[in-house]
Amino acid sequence: MDKMLQTLEAGLPQLGLTLDENRNQTLCAFGHAMVKQNEVMNLTGITEDEAVAKLHLLDSLTVLSCADLTGKTLIDVGCGAGFPGVPLAIACPEAKITLLDSLGKRMKWLEEVLPTLGVNAECVTARAEEAVATRREGYDFATSRAVARLNILLELTAPYVKVGGAVLAMKGAAAKEELAECDHAIRQLGLKLEEVREFPIDGTSHAVIVLRKVKPTPPKYPRRFAKIKQNPL
Repeated sequence: MDKMLQTLEAGLPQLGLTLDENRNQTLCAFGHAMVKQNEVMNLTGITEDEAVAKLHLLDSLTVLSCADLTGKTLIDVGCGAGFPGVPLAIACPEAKITLLDSLGKRMKWLEEVLPTLGVNAECVTARAEEAVATRREGYDFATSRAVARLNILLELTAPYVKVGGAVLAMKGAAAKEELAECDHAIRQLGLKLEEVREFPIDGTSHAVIVLRKVKPTPPKYPRRFAKIKQNPL
C-alpha cells in the first residue's frame, strides 16, 4: 500500500475526520505531484511520503476540525505549494476555495496540476495586501500557514473576512506565545478570540487559532507590507 495513503488514513480519525477513498486517493495524488514537481522547483523541504501525509496533508485538514466549510468561501493567504487550501478543496469540494500567493511560478503550477486531479480552486497571483482591494470582506473564512508571526498575519488576513466569519490561523508550538502579543491587533482588526485547538501531529503541537470577525476591519488596514513588518499592530 502507498505509504502516504496509509499514513493519511491512519491519521484522519485522530482529527475526528472521515473521508471517502476517492478523496484520500486525490489528496495523495496531489502530495505525490508536489514531490515530483519539487525536483525542478523549490516547493517543500518535506519529500518523504509519511512526512508529506503528516506535515502537509493531515496538518492542512486540521482546519476542517475547527470549521464547517460546506457551502462557504475560504481564502488561503500565502498558499505556497497549496497548503492548506488544496487539501481543503479536495476534502470539502462543496467549499469555494481561493488560493492566493505572490509567487507566479508556484501559482502557474497549481493552475496546471489542479484540473488534472479534478480539483476546483481559484488561483490568484498577487500580494495579500494588494489583492484585498477587490476582495475586501468577501469571504467566510481566511486561513494561512507559516507566512508570518500572528500579529503580522492577522493584518493580512482579517480584511478578507466578512463580519460573522473567522480567521483560522495555523500555527505550531509557539501558537500561545504569539497569541499573547496580539491583543491590540485583535481589537484593532475587528476580531475576537474564539478558541485555540491543538493537534499533536508527528510528536509536535499544531494549532488552529479561531478568531471571529465581530466588526468590520478599518479601511486603513492592511498597510503596505514594509510598514506592517516594521511596525506590527
